[in-house]
Amino acid sequence: MSSPWAQNKGASPTQFVVLSFAITTGIGTCLLLLPASTAGGVSPSLLDALFTATSAVCVTGLTVVNTATFWSGYGKTFVLLLIQVGGLGLMTLATAHALVTGRRVSLRERLLIQEQTGQWSLSGLVGLVKRIMVATMLLEGAGAAVLSICFGLSLRLCLWESVCYGIFHSVSAFCNAGFDIIGNSLMDYASHPGVILTVSFLIIAGGLGFSVISDLWANRGRLRKTSLHSKLSLKVTVVLLLAGAVSTLVLEGSNPGTMGNMTLKGKVLSSWFQSVTARTAGFNSVAVDRLLPSTAFLVMILMFIGASPGGTGGGVKTTTFAVAAKAVTTLVRGRQDVTIGKRRLPGGLVGKATAIVLISLSLVTVSTFMLTVTESVSFLDAFFEVVSAFGTVGLSRGITPFLTPAGKCIIIVTMFAGRVGPLSLAIALSNRKATAGIRYPEERIFVG
Repeated sequence: MSSPWAQNKGASPTQFVVLSFAITTGIGTCLLLLPASTAGGVSPSLLDALFTATSAVCVTGLTVVNTATFWSGYGKTFVLLLIQVGGLGLMTLATAHALVTGRRVSLRERLLIQEQTGQWSLSGLVGLVKRIMVATMLLEGAGAAVLSICFGLSLRLCLWESVCYGIFHSVSAFCNAGFDIIGNSLMDYASHPGVILTVSFLIIAGGLGFSVISDLWANRGRLRKTSLHSKLSLKVTVVLLLAGAVSTLVLEGSNPGTMGNMTLKGKVLSSWFQSVTARTAGFNSVAVDRLLPSTAFLVMILMFIGASPGGTGGGVKTTTFAVAAKAVTTLVRGRQDVTIGKRRLPGGLVGKATAIVLISLSLVTVSTFMLTVTESVSFLDAFFEVVSAFGTVGLSRGITPFLTPAGKCIIIVTMFAGRVGPLSLAIALSNRKATAGIRYPEERIFVG
């Protein structure tokens, strides 16, 4: 029996991927509306449930209620499941289920997996799903073990509570979600190497992209044998992490509202973690609303770029940013071909990267404008909130719980667009008709 996702022939793979996130969000909203999902036993408002479900499925982490105190054990479990489904993708989990039950994966389902994971060909997709599931279980399991010990000792929890805390935060970190059940994210652990470094490792691993992890796995970590995509993803990731950490340390090292009163170890760990978490994770070890405007703007740049393609993070993606930047430098230097690592990139790929950046900038601009109209907040706070939602990061300068219904709707749409990809969403919603090979006469216009 084939998957219901593969039976409808009228929708494109892109539309199916967008639809899968929408349906998962709808199911999550219904689950969170149950009275048993809240600690008080009273159903939340529809908008708050929708906001939380969207944030979980889109692995964002922005919340209008305190996850630790508002939701019951059932509610937190539902949030955790939504994070896992949103991080891995519904088709990946459906394919994993098919492999376990022995059902054959159809061509249609392979096309959906290809669209969701961003692969170039259909070959090796089933093997990729197997490696994704194994890597996820190993990384989340190892992270949960370490965090269980750290939280159990620091919070003096019983064994069961320690395991629950470890599992929740490990999954949330690997999926780059940023949800926490402590109550104030990781601000109490700013100088705790065990928590900070473990969560950082999980965030980076999830944000690298499953194709990169699979490539490294297949080549036993030998970078020279990996693909150009993996090399570029790793290079951009390392540069952004180090640049973000050093810049944050320089800017915030003497700020009494954030790191000014910390020890050197605390400053180094917090600077590193701030750079890591801005790459679509959403945890914070310092007060984000007390960051200097220059640091906040730096964080927004990191959030906008985001993680790598095919991973659990959002943003325009590292390789997209690199290709668009390379296209600009190529044009400035008067060269024709865009090359990276002694390889020429196809024109269609360069055009796609440019389109993603432009559409993303347009979405952020429009959403920020609308939020400044509906909310009585500063421009910086509104801009930060929108970029965080688009990058599926989850960092906030404290305005999320106080958003008006209109503001919540704006952020919901922005989170959803950021997770499925602005270009993918535009393609899914557009009516793409063939032009029967018509090409019109060429004529130039003045630009620049």
